[in-house]
Amino acid sequence: MLAADSKVICVPVSDASSAQPASDWKQIIEPVEPFLEAVGRRLAQQVEAFDPDIARYADYALTGQGKHLRAALVALTAKALGKINDAHITAAVIIEMVHLATLVHDDVIDEADIRRGRPTLAANWSNEIAVLFGDCLFAHALKLAASFPTPDICRAVAAATNTVCSGEIVQIQHRRDFQFTREKYFKVLEMKTAELFALSCELSAGLSGMSSEGRLALRRFGLAFGTAYQVYDDCVDLFGSETAAGKSLGSDVAKGKLTLPVLVLWERATAADRICLRELVEGWQASSMKRLDELLAKYDALGASLEIIRQFLEQARRSLQALPVSNGRSGLLGLTEYLARQADALGSVRATGL
Repeated sequence: MLAADSKVICVPVSDASSAQPASDWKQIIEPVEPFLEAVGRRLAQQVEAFDPDIARYADYALTGQGKHLRAALVALTAKALGKINDAHITAAVIIEMVHLATLVHDDVIDEADIRRGRPTLAANWSNEIAVLFGDCLFAHALKLAASFPTPDICRAVAAATNTVCSGEIVQIQHRRDFQFTREKYFKVLEMKTAELFALSCELSAGLSGMSSEGRLALRRFGLAFGTAYQVYDDCVDLFGSETAAGKSLGSDVAKGKLTLPVLVLWERATAADRICLRELVEGWQASSMKRLDELLAKYDALGASLEIIRQFLEQARRSLQALPVSNGRSGLLGLTEYLARQADALGSVRATGL
């Protein structure tokens, strides 16, 4: 990995943090907010790199409102290690662009109309444009990665992108497949979502000059946290509200994707209810949601799914024990506490989303 000698960034990063990890999003992000603002500005600047005829699509995709969670992982990891430089901003921009490309493609696959509280790029300009522009985002991210002095970053980003897309393919292969096991489901989540979380932590650690052992520990954190996040997001799709989540919901089951709550239901259901569930998924209609809700509640699929989220978050926390003790590490711990609170809220109120 490159990095140890990268120049220090100009944006300040506050050292203010409490002994206990914060669980409020604003508290967690406050110490690295200047970093995230710099990432946002750098993303907006990328619009100029695209052909003028497609600049409006780039502007729409790159300046949309989001929490930049993966960029936050880059920043909080670097802060935990006490070394933040300009290369971290570039790495965060690259990872965010890969993530945005996957979202553009996901919205086409899921026929989603809303993302982050506004029409998707596909809804505005057609599936054809969305697919091709998503490809442009992938290509530009790799072009930025190639700007580093060694090929390590580009190689890691390319490998992660391959893993993410492969995970999506495997999930599509198992639509409406009730032989799809929990183990296979978690593997898909690790590939399609957690991989970019792991990349964020691992690249950030490398750019901070961390040892290979430390990078591996942070990669494990990213994989566990990212898996917990995707299980949560899958729960939001069934138990949340579009207004709170800011995106189209119910698309997973409508497309035949068997997420954890549905798998729990299948595992616990009687033979008669299994037949009912299979019929609902295979012949899905908008009116099917009410009956599915009844079955999910009958077998407490949400409660079981929330317990799985807690287990992955605990696994993520344990992985941080390999890191040096520092106040900055509380930011990463805070992310796990924040997601735990968001998940718990699904049991009583509608989700607000990450």
